[in-house]
Formats: sequence, structure tokens, C-alpha cells
Amino acid sequence: MPVPVLLVRGWPLLALAAMLSFVPEAHAQRVSARDRVKIEALDQRMAAAEKRYRDALVLVANADPKGKNEGDAALEDMEDVISACVAQKGCQVSNMLPAYKRLLKDNADNRDGEGDELASDGGLLEADPDHIGPLSADVPEAARAAALLNDKRHAFDNMVEYNPAVQAGIRRWLTDMRPALMTTYENYQNLRQVMWPEWEKRGLPEALLFGIMAKESNGRVHASSRAGAAGLMQFMPATGRRFGLGPDGTGFDTRFDARSAAEASATYLNERMRELNGSVELSLAGYNGGEGRAVRVFRQSGGQGFWVDSVYNQFPGETKDYVPMVIAAAWIFLHPQQYGVEFPKISAQPATIRLAKSTTIYELTICLGSAGTRDGYMRALRNLNPRYEADGWIPAGTTINATTRIAGLYNRYCVSGPRADLARTLITADLNAAIVRPAAASYTGNVAVGSVVPVAQVQASAVASTPVAPVATPAAKPKAKPARSHKVGKGQTLGAIADKFQCDVRELARANGLKAPAYALRQGQVLKLQGCGK
Repeated sequence: MPVPVLLVRGWPLLALAAMLSFVPEAHAQRVSARDRVKIEALDQRMAAAEKRYRDALVLVANADPKGKNEGDAALEDMEDVISACVAQKGCQVSNMLPAYKRLLKDNADNRDGEGDELASDGGLLEADPDHIGPLSADVPEAARAAALLNDKRHAFDNMVEYNPAVQAGIRRWLTDMRPALMTTYENYQNLRQVMWPEWEKRGLPEALLFGIMAKESNGRVHASSRAGAAGLMQFMPATGRRFGLGPDGTGFDTRFDARSAAEASATYLNERMRELNGSVELSLAGYNGGEGRAVRVFRQSGGQGFWVDSVYNQFPGETKDYVPMVIAAAWIFLHPQQYGVEFPKISAQPATIRLAKSTTIYELTICLGSAGTRDGYMRALRNLNPRYEADGWIPAGTTINATTRIAGLYNRYCVSGPRADLARTLITADLNAAIVRPAAASYTGNVAVGSVVPVAQVQASAVASTPVAPVATPAAKPKAKPARSHKVGKGQTLGAIADKFQCDVRELARANGLKAPAYALRQGQVLKLQGCGK
């Protein structure tokens, strides 16, 4: 059931909010005590209508048919309040704007949730009341709409040059590279709450963050290149170390951490912008083609822009392609409707899951299903939990990062039940168990009197009756003793090691002084295999 669209006297709420923002404050009036009482009553009616509308959204989320009617009635209440305010001496219509902005946020948040996962009976899953509330910073369009009256997102339009090279880049993103653009958007939505704040507080445009991510990694946290670049923002090892990224002593490379990569990339871009007179194009050229080259070319050219031929031609072909492609992705991010782009609606409000039993990301991907997504939840889980390998066992009791939707699906399908059992069966399936090895055929040796025996069988019998020297049977090798220690390899988790050596995870952790729930290991660490079977 669609979420009711906010309309007041035929005006979409978005347009009404903009209109109200330009209503000048009324000149000070002498307001009588009676008028003040009436104005307070109108404020109370508006608050009641706002609550009624929020309650209607919850009903809609739970597929309750009353939700649509309740939402419409709440909007009518607000319309009446607006009319009464216009007619009431001393009542300022612009004071109603905060209520509309709050409802716009709720409306945008719930519209983002359209297409929620279906329960087994075909209805919508119940909304989790603990997670109904103000819009978390999870959907760029909704967050920007809620900040309509203070919207500076299009400052980026004036920071770059929209030229045929950028247009050619847009053409590529909208044709053969459209799937990559959509994938990037989905991945970014799940990471936005940890990445965008790092760019926002450093004064950089969100669109630029999205554009770089689209070109560098498609939003895949574990992306790496043959040259050694790694992570969402593809930092080389040496550059990463300059900005605090790299191995953290536990076997994990923080270039794969979304928040750390966002902070480092924003700091890096600001450095380039300061060196290059605020030029986005030259800063991107430095990001891709080397900061030293960008600074040298900038100084030699007397501060000319990237698109001047004497500057442009001093960069390698890869950089000439990189700069307009980043800007093109950013441009589409800001102007999707202009190009007929409908980005997927992603429910990405952050949440955590405390695992009820040991599992792997592969197993979770299977039991979660794909409700509300195109490709399922493996990439979201991998991106939100970069320390864990997809097939590595994560111990029970571990807290992992997720979204409210993933958390709801986990509790419904992954803790117990048919889908949980099926996922475990598929994850533990052994290919070797499918190979049939028939037993050797045995010969009874019984031949009836008068039977005709084939010559070949007689010859075989004769050979069998020939005395054969006894063959010494080699003595059985003593059974190998269970391994007593193990050196931790790259990316190994305690759960995976426990599974390999048939250990009890808790006993293994105690023996090696590892603390729950993380059980953090570092590459090269030697574990005592206490409580292990092999």
C-alpha cells in the first residue's frame, strides 16, 4: 500500500514548505489574551494532527488498510489548522513550517521503505517500533529534501565545468556502465552513515565522494588493484600510511574500513584543493595521476585550469578519462531526474546484530534471502563488516554491523527454522560426499555339477589355485598426534580455526587470552590448540 503523499489544498508538501519559507514575518501586532488562547489552541491542533499522521505511517508500514484513511484525515486536519491560522489575528503561518518539515522527513523515510520484504503469508513484516522515528542520514534524497530551506548541495555545480567531456562521461554511465552506477549507489547507501559525515565536516560535496567511489571501487570495500591500491577510495600503501591507513597490528588493513577511508580521502582532497587553487578537476587529476605531477603542471601553467590543452595534455590517458568520469557520476547523483534515472530505494538505517550462533557471511546471505534488494545482502554485510572474510566463521555472541532491515530478517529467518537449517546445510555441504565409490565385486566360487564353465573362468581358477608367496603386510603407522599450536594466517578468524581443528571456541579463546566478542587475532600469532580434536 503506498504511503500517503503529503498534500495541503492541492500543494505537495515540498512546494508548500518552500512557499512558506518566503512568507515574511508579520509586523508586531497587539494580540489580546483571547487571541493568544486561540493561537495556542491552533498549535495544539497542529501537534495532534502531526501525531495522527505519524501513527498513520506506522499503520501503512504494517499493511493496515486504515493507515491510508488515517493519513488523509490527518492531512485534512492540518489543512483546517492552516485555514484557521490565516484567519486568526496574530497567528503566523510561517510558524507552522517546523511541523511540515518534520512530516516531510517522516514521509520521505517511509517512502524509502516502500517495497519492504514480504512475510510468508504475503503481508508486510511488522515494523520494529524501536526503529520508527526521525529520518536517519541514510537516504541522500530524503535528507536533502528535509533540509530544503538550507540546501547547498548544488554548490558542486559551480565548482566544476560541465562540458562535452563530462557529457560523454554521463553518456557512458547511462549506457554500458549503468549497472555499475546503480551498484555503486546501493553500496554507498549502506555506507553513507559512516562516510558522509567525514566529508561533510570537512566542507566537501557529497556528490564528489560518490563520484570518486563510483570510479574507484563501485562501492566495494574489499576492492584492490594489481598496482596495490586498496579499499573504497583505492589508497596506495604509501599514501595510506601518510593519512593513518594500513595494517593495524591485528592482521586488518584499515584501508578497507569505510569510515577511515572517508576521513583520509577527505583530508587528502582538501590538501590538493589548497595546493591547486580550489580546482576540483586538478585535485582529481592529482588523486589519480600523482599529486606531484598535478602541482608541477599547475605551477608551470601559471595556474591555468585542467581543460586548457597545455595542461590537459601533460596528464596520462587514464587521468584524462578519470576526471570527467568522476564529475559525470557526481552530476547524475545530483540530477537523477534530469536524466531519467531512478536510483533504487534502500532501507539502510544502521543497526547491530548479536549472533545467536556461530555463522559466516555466506550463511547469513543465504538465510536472509533477497527481500527488498536486487542482489541480496552479501555485499552490504561485507561492506559493513570488512574485518570478516565471507567464508570465515564468526563466533556466537559476536556483534556485527547491519541495517534495521537485515536485523529483522536475521531474527526471522536465520536464528532457527527451515531457512536457517537449509542455509547451514548448504554452507557445510561437502563436494566429496557426492562421489559414489562402489564396493569391489566378490566371487562365490560355487559351480553346479554339469555346468558349462567358460574357458576364461577355468584359466582364472587355475591361476587362483597357484600357490603365491605370502606378502608382508606393512605395519600400521602410529596415529598422528593432534596439532598443539597453529600460526594465524592472513584473514583467519578464531571461528574458522576452531572449525578446522575441531576446537571449542570458548576453550580455545581462554587458552590464548582472547576476549569476547571480537576474539581479535593478528597475522602470525601462534595459538595454543587447547580443547581441539585434530
